Parts: sequence; C-alpha cells; structure tokens
Amino acid sequence: MTEGPEKIRVYLLDDHEVVRQGLRALLESSGDIEVVGESGSAVDASNRIPALRPDVAVLDARLPDGSGIEVCRTVRAVDPTISALILTSYDDDEALFAAIMAGAAGYVLKEIKGSDLVSAIRQVAAGNSLIDPTLTARVLERVRHPPTTAPELAELTEQELKLLGYIAEGLTNRQIGERMYLAEKTVKNYVSSILAKLGLERRTQAAVLASKLLGS
Repeated sequence: MTEGPEKIRVYLLDDHEVVRQGLRALLESSGDIEVVGESGSAVDASNRIPALRPDVAVLDARLPDGSGIEVCRTVRAVDPTISALILTSYDDDEALFAAIMAGAAGYVLKEIKGSDLVSAIRQVAAGNSLIDPTLTARVLERVRHPPTTAPELAELTEQELKLLGYIAEGLTNRQIGERMYLAEKTVKNYVSSILAKLGLERRTQAAVLASKLLGS
C-alpha cells in the first residue's frame, strides 16, 4: 500500500460534515494526499492535530466554538513543524492579520478551485508560504509601530484596543469573537484584562471611556 513517494498527511477542520466529506474526496483523489483525521470543533482539533502530526492542517476560519486561526496558534505552539492553511469565506485584513500572527502558512478563500486548493496544500507541505511577503511586512509594521493612543489606554495591547473599540460599539462577546476570529471565552478573558488595566469594574464603564478616548 506504499507505492510511490510518501503521501502528504492532511487534517481537516470544518464544522460542516458535508464540506469535510467533499474536501476529503477531492484531496484523496489527487493521489498524493492522505486525510489522516478530521473534526468539526476547534477544541477537538486542538487536541487531535498535535497527536496525529499531519504535514498540513486545513482549518476553517470560523467555527461555533472558536476559530481555525486560534487552532493554528495552539497547534504550532506545540509542534511548529505542522503547517496550517486557513480556509475562509471572508476576505478582510483582520482575518489576514490574525492568520499571519498565528503562524499560518497560507490563507485562502473557500471559493478556491479544487485544483488550486490541492496545489496550495502541496506548496505549504513543501515548506512554502502562500501569504504575500508585502502583506506580512505590513503586519509586522503594525506590530512594531502601533498607532498612538491616549495615555489612559497606554497599557493596553493593540488587540485589547481593538476589542475595546468593539465594546464601545455595543457588540456582545460573541459578535466581537466573530469579528476578531476569537473564541467567546477568549474575548471574556480580554474584557477582564481590559477592565483590570483600566481600573474599572463594569463593561459599561469601559464603553463610555472608549467612546470618549477613541472617538467611537
């Protein structure tokens, strides 16, 4: 059963079973790719991927219990040899920024042709990055030179500032999680950290302060 070169081992994460079945059929028909595992939840994938050690993890960006971007970050912290390819329906800077910061090797839209997805997996498995170097440079520039902020907010990280802006807009933790590709639990932790750093007790206080200082 091992004729020819060793196959590329792939793990699939998508909360829709039909999508996973379609991806599995597509990838395994290529001849050089083997799907070694799949799941529909971020938590399950975070536990199973490091144990299975696939060459490439194909991760859906948005999931009911989190995001593929968070799974990417978790998995690569355990085993950086596993390459991650983020599959998303949304083409926006926020998701791209999050994917690059999580260490993803690629970021592709779900409208991608089947043959192009197979090609992307082969490239990522070979150690190549599908993310435009100029975009990566832009992200690094944002990290090195974050926008200036009011003194009262100086202790907050860029991620916390962004989240604070969404609090000012009146978004719920779930809505913020969807915007920032974070699990709802992670958003709660961020909110707690923001309140502690600002010396506040309630979310409404943070919203009022943010509206004043951020001009939201």
